[in-house]
Amino acid sequence: MKGLLRTVGGTAGLTLALCAVVLTESAYAAKPVGSGKGATTEQTGGGDGTGVYAAARIQYSGSVAKDGSAGNITSSDVNWDPPPCWYAPYLGAKDFKKKMSKDLESAMSTPGMTGHAGAAISETQRHYEDEYGWTDTPGYKDYNVAKDGEGMFWAGVENPNEPDMLKRSSCTDLPFWVDNGEAPPHEDAVTPEMLAALAYQHMQLPDTKVRLAPEQTTKVNLPTWAWLDKAVFDEVQATAAINVPGFALTATTTAKPVSLRLEPGTPDAETYPASGECAIGTDGSIGEPYAKGKADQTPPCGLKYLRSSGDGTFDLQATITWEIAWTGSGGAGGDLPDGTFGTTQGITVQEIQSVNR
Repeated sequence: MKGLLRTVGGTAGLTLALCAVVLTESAYAAKPVGSGKGATTEQTGGGDGTGVYAAARIQYSGSVAKDGSAGNITSSDVNWDPPPCWYAPYLGAKDFKKKMSKDLESAMSTPGMTGHAGAAISETQRHYEDEYGWTDTPGYKDYNVAKDGEGMFWAGVENPNEPDMLKRSSCTDLPFWVDNGEAPPHEDAVTPEMLAALAYQHMQLPDTKVRLAPEQTTKVNLPTWAWLDKAVFDEVQATAAINVPGFALTATTTAKPVSLRLEPGTPDAETYPASGECAIGTDGSIGEPYAKGKADQTPPCGLKYLRSSGDGTFDLQATITWEIAWTGSGGAGGDLPDGTFGTTQGITVQEIQSVNR
């Protein structure tokens, strides 16, 4: 099935521009959840009162960004990206016939549709109406209406959050039929792992502010303690699912916090530990809260500024690394690249050598 369009003459791209099926319309209804750690985002639509589905919309739930936008998580692997496009259930046979035949008739009646362009459209029409096929790609008789209800035509779907237009629009094969319960004959058909990657892309991590002592204003050469209580942050989950007649897939991506990295915002500073990487403790917390009497101690997680910030502030960046895993339909599962999310806090450093705390 892959590369089917390349067999439809040199004007295949034009054919798709005229009659391809693009499933990128978004009709989201975002609803906040009570935990305050995310929102449930549903791609509504895709069906009506008769049960006729127009498209397989992905539903996102859990700790996800609102309105279908990308979340705030960044992959630690610069070479990893969620799928830019994929193939998913589109229409049943009768509805597909109405849609595609109308598009083909409109394309054929467009002025200038002669020569190669007209021939390509004609071949596409024959493919769906008169069993005209190619190597390993059989055609269909009357848009497969005799099998209506026994499967669906699948078509390319663009990922609206993919910034590269060429990648986003690269799923250009003609719609193809898949029987209910059968594996789709395409290497880019949607899978649980793809859904897991999309859930990752939409995941919204908690905007956690690192606790500091002293807070906001500290002194030159005075250790500043940094920590995150377990109660403040915990693992979060995001789920992506497709559910249409004869086809259902789901995947849940889980992010677990594992470390905190401190970047003081100036080279004139020291971090504790020296790497600036504070690991998660056995109790699930990061660092140790400051307590009276610890002023002369070295914090297990923190930093020390070696010069004043003058009339300004230093931008302390605190980045949490999250370990990402997923589970999906059929017992599938695995790991995805670690994710990161950071916040920045302005720190004022005063030129005082010592204080009593």
